Amino acid sequence: MREDIEFAAEDGTTLRGWLYRPEGAAERSPLVVMAHGYSATKEMHLDDFAEVFAAAGLAVLVYDNRNLGASGGTPRGEIDPWQQIADYRTAITFTSGLPSIDGDRIAVWGSSYSGGHVLVVAAIDRRVRCVVSQVPLVSGIENARRLIRSDMFAGMRAAFDADRTARYAGKEPEMIPVVCVDDPASPAALPTADSSAFFLRFAERAPLWRNEVTLRSVEMFTEYEPGDYLPRISPTPLLMVVAAGDHLTVSDIATAAFERARQPKQLLVLPGGHFDAATGTAFATSSAAQRDFLVRHLGV
Repeated sequence: MREDIEFAAEDGTTLRGWLYRPEGAAERSPLVVMAHGYSATKEMHLDDFAEVFAAAGLAVLVYDNRNLGASGGTPRGEIDPWQQIADYRTAITFTSGLPSIDGDRIAVWGSSYSGGHVLVVAAIDRRVRCVVSQVPLVSGIENARRLIRSDMFAGMRAAFDADRTARYAGKEPEMIPVVCVDDPASPAALPTADSSAFFLRFAERAPLWRNEVTLRSVEMFTEYEPGDYLPRISPTPLLMVVAAGDHLTVSDIATAAFERARQPKQLLVLPGGHFDAATGTAFATSSAAQRDFLVRHLGV
C-alpha cells in the first residue's frame, strides 16, 4: 500500500514523496528511507525497489530531494550534498514518530550521489541500523577527474569563480544541463552517454524532472568526499553494490574505498554499467540481495 506523504525539513522546506506500508502488518514495521541520486526524482525506478522491499514486510519512505521534483525548496536545481544529508536525518526523525513505524529499526538506502550520502548518514547517525549504498559516489574530485578532461579543469574552475562573483553581486545562479541532449561534447553535469539515455527517457514517467542544475551544484560535487566516512560506519552493517562497468561513479574507485570500511560489510559486484542495477537485467539480482540484507538486519 502506497500513500502520498509530506514532511517538513528543519528549515521548513516541504519534502514530498511516498510511504509504502507492508500488507497485513500487525505491528510497527521496520523502515527503509530512500532518496535518489544527482538530480533524479522518485519516479526514476525508486518505486521498483520500494515495492520489492515492501513485499518483504518493510515499510519504505521514498521522497524527492529538496529543490527537485515534487519537493519544495529554492533555488530549483540546487544540489547541496550536506543539505541532502541533513534531510535524510530529518526523514529518520519524522518517520520514527509515526505510530506504524518501529523507530528502532530504520535503514537508509541511496544510489549514486545519494549512495554517498547514506555512507555519511550511517557513520554519524547511530539511529541507522543498516545501510545500502548502490553504485555510490565515494570521491567527488576523483570522479570529476575521470569524467572531465584535464585540460578543461582550469576553465571549469574559472566558471565556478565567475558564478560566485555573479551571485555575490545579486545575480541568479548559473545553470548547466544535467545531461547532453544533442551535442555529446556540450558541457553537462553528468557527461556520459548512458546518463543521457537514462534521464531523457523519463519525460512521461517523471514530468517534474528538469534537465538543469545550478553550476554551484557541480562545484559542490567536486568538493564532496563521502568515502572518508567509510571507516566510521562500523558497527552498523553495510551493503555496497558496485557495477563492474560503471564509468560514472567509477567502479575501481568504489571497490577500493570499500576496503576502508570495517566489518560488518558486504560487497555485491554486478555486471553492466551505472544504471543497470536499477533498469537492466541486474535489477532482479540487485534488488533481491538488497531485500535479503535489509530483512536480515532489520529483523523482519
